[in-house]
Amino acid sequence: MSRSRRWFVPALGVAVAAGVLAAPAAAVAAPAGPAACDTTSAPYTYVVLYKPGQPVGQVDSELKAKCGAKVAYHPEIGVAVASSRNADFAQRIGVNRAYSGGKDIAAKGAAASRAAVGRLEETTSTPAGEGDLSAEQWDMRAIKAPEANKVNPGSGSVTVGVLDSGIDAKHPALAAAVDPKASAGCVTGAADPAPASWAPTNSDHGTHVAGTIAGKDPARGFTGIAPGVRLAAVKVVSDGGYIFPESAVCGFMWAAQHKFAVTNNSYYIDPGMFYCAKEPGDAAAFEAVRRAVSFATGRGVLSVAAAGNAGFDIPKQTTDPNRPHQVDRSCAILPGGLDGVVTVSSVGYAGTKAAYSNYGRHAIEVTAPGGDSAQAPPPGQGAGCPLSTTVFGGPYGTKCGTSMASPHAAGVAALLASTHRGASPSVLTRLLAAGSDAVPCGSGAPTCSGPDRDNSYYGHGRVNALHAVK
Repeated sequence: MSRSRRWFVPALGVAVAAGVLAAPAAAVAAPAGPAACDTTSAPYTYVVLYKPGQPVGQVDSELKAKCGAKVAYHPEIGVAVASSRNADFAQRIGVNRAYSGGKDIAAKGAAASRAAVGRLEETTSTPAGEGDLSAEQWDMRAIKAPEANKVNPGSGSVTVGVLDSGIDAKHPALAAAVDPKASAGCVTGAADPAPASWAPTNSDHGTHVAGTIAGKDPARGFTGIAPGVRLAAVKVVSDGGYIFPESAVCGFMWAAQHKFAVTNNSYYIDPGMFYCAKEPGDAAAFEAVRRAVSFATGRGVLSVAAAGNAGFDIPKQTTDPNRPHQVDRSCAILPGGLDGVVTVSSVGYAGTKAAYSNYGRHAIEVTAPGGDSAQAPPPGQGAGCPLSTTVFGGPYGTKCGTSMASPHAAGVAALLASTHRGASPSVLTRLLAAGSDAVPCGSGAPTCSGPDRDNSYYGHGRVNALHAVK
């Protein structure tokens, strides 16, 4: 988020083989040569750190020498994506320079508990009924989106990148919004603009997120927050439901290169929940994602992220629910815990924090409707979880989670980008916070702490779309 976090970031350089100093043959035995490269085991994908601007030829040479092959390379930030079959590839490169989330999961079962802590959302899926759906969009009314749409529905020159599981570009509420030329698949760590690479396969999570931001279906009365803006599908979620560091890095770099105004990131990077900048392996993943986010921010991209659904106080957390390691101030949930990222908590129909939502003083920038099945709206106003576009089980359905809160904030940010053309991410963040409606701790105290406009549950308050267009 935008407030300064003093995370420890290790100095990370490049190990370049430059030969060995000569020594008398009788005094020093010749070192054993490296073991042959593995050509039969399953390959894993790694992020590998280099100095920004490192020539690609040097990258290729080192990876080949260490039994790897380049998948992608981002010289602007000095991050490569590599594939290797060697179990010791990270050790050959340096454990502070290389990391594979896929290998970590395979070796340790690191993400086995992710469902228990709410990996993507407090899952509910209620197919919408027939007829006009506008009455069921209580979440839009809560942030004054219908009123904002009448003033300014958003500009077609503003693009929001949905880093998620893909978007159904044929959905009636999304067909006019999705820009195929700005979309790409990033699951492998290398951007692929082919439509098949960014289309949803077994998850409609990204489609639901997209509808909240910019959907519009007059025939069904469904309207998102900023139906006039464009959407880019940037697929970072694998068919196994994982978002690895290399996929996120690819997504942020794609967003920067295509000059998106906003990205929505309703996920945390696997197999965390937390990555720690001082731990071997973690250090490489942390730094790779940090560099990508920082580069995107520098190119004018505002990143918005979900706070997570484990229901804990982020800054006070001392253990990672998904992996058996200690958590301290050098650790962060990625990408939400990085500087420059707007992190969003979730409220339900009653306007109070959803039971599952993470929180924390100075860890939350704003809050938005993400739904809570325990906060049911009155009859006729839909389910406790926000309604949006879906793929499987019908064209509309409901889901709860900070995954659903984040796109509400991203949609309002898109309206701000439409009305304040050329505003930097830091300016958009300040405008988003200043235009939000204060939400006091109320009955949430003493767990909720801080003043009305800067507390641990709601940050600066609930986003307000109408304030964004006035």
